Amino acid sequence: MEKRTEDSRELTIPPPPTAAYLHIPFCRRRCYYCDFAVSVVGDRKHGDNSGTIKEYVEVLCREITTEPRRGAPLQTVFFGGGTPSLLSVPQFDRILRTLDRHFGIAPDAEISVEMDPGTFDLAKLQGFVAAGANRVSVGVQAFQDELLQRCGRSHTVADTFEAIDTIHRVGVTNFSIDLISGLPHQTPELWQASLDAALALNPPHLSHYDLIVEPKTPFGRYYQPGESPLPDEETTAEFYRQAQYLLTSRGYRHYEVSNYARPGFECRHNLVYWKNKPYYGFGMGAASYLGGYRLTRPRTRDRYYRWVESGDKLEGAEAIAGSRDILLETLMLGLRLAEGVDLDRLERQFGRDVLAQIHDTLEPYRDRGWVAVAGGRLRLTDPEGFLFSNTILADLFDRLETVALPS
Repeated sequence: MEKRTEDSRELTIPPPPTAAYLHIPFCRRRCYYCDFAVSVVGDRKHGDNSGTIKEYVEVLCREITTEPRRGAPLQTVFFGGGTPSLLSVPQFDRILRTLDRHFGIAPDAEISVEMDPGTFDLAKLQGFVAAGANRVSVGVQAFQDELLQRCGRSHTVADTFEAIDTIHRVGVTNFSIDLISGLPHQTPELWQASLDAALALNPPHLSHYDLIVEPKTPFGRYYQPGESPLPDEETTAEFYRQAQYLLTSRGYRHYEVSNYARPGFECRHNLVYWKNKPYYGFGMGAASYLGGYRLTRPRTRDRYYRWVESGDKLEGAEAIAGSRDILLETLMLGLRLAEGVDLDRLERQFGRDVLAQIHDTLEPYRDRGWVAVAGGRLRLTDPEGFLFSNTILADLFDRLETVALPS
């Protein structure tokens, strides 16, 4: 629903959220690059035999039921982690049923689950699908056992092939493979081999992430970005171009900076984030965006449990209500997408002067071929604009920090 002010600038009243993210924080071990909110349970623990996981599911369902309803059934549900495939089938089913009873889940909803190779078998995947899952995201990362070991991954390449075979046997047609480039000791030849192996499995969707060395991780202690054995920046840029060329030449659409899909298989849930729409978030460390507020839950189980018990839903919430916040988030998220952002809408919301400042800031990047304007939309070019998106956005944000905006 939209309304206009007297000066024709547009204010948007956000629709009710129709997306929900569930954070399942448990992992067999912590990968060496990971700084997510996770809890390590070891190789032998899972939802059937772990009291820790059972307790977490109880608290998670309690949080769901205390969230106010906002009047629209869920169109997308995403189980992320961590490793959601460590849940038992009854636990997974219980969480989904709790969501359905409280909010309603649309009959054609996309229900995604992140699943690591080696953490599920035929019976478990059949159970998840029977409960409602219809999209699987497989954390493959690499197709070389030595690279997986250097990353602290708990699976092998053989586990990956078995996992994809299981997905086909169950009849899941909507699945994604995750790959990481820029790993220690990774060469262009090894990266090409991973891309070739992934394409041989014919996934409808593929995510390609560049390694980020986070300071409080083992990789952050072992390595300095750009220094051996990590590939240098020029090499990682070539990895990005290598993936873009190969995947787009095979019929994948590069619809977002890090994501490729065959037509019709774009991740509907993640598009909610990139289009800056509201969404529910549940679980330890999960973020939500509701009523103009972004809220990130505590990142440890004890603090998260206390937060749920307190009932103070706005504790730690950050308001995203000012015109500048909305403008910057619209640009930051929208320019991640191949479709870019709607210039007419930007002008209606923020005024002609703001639009002129945006065009002026981006002119040097248009000259370099990194930014394009066509069909009333502003977008980053593929691959060069996407590759240098951080540089472009930094300049844009610096310029817009001081520009006058409508109140």
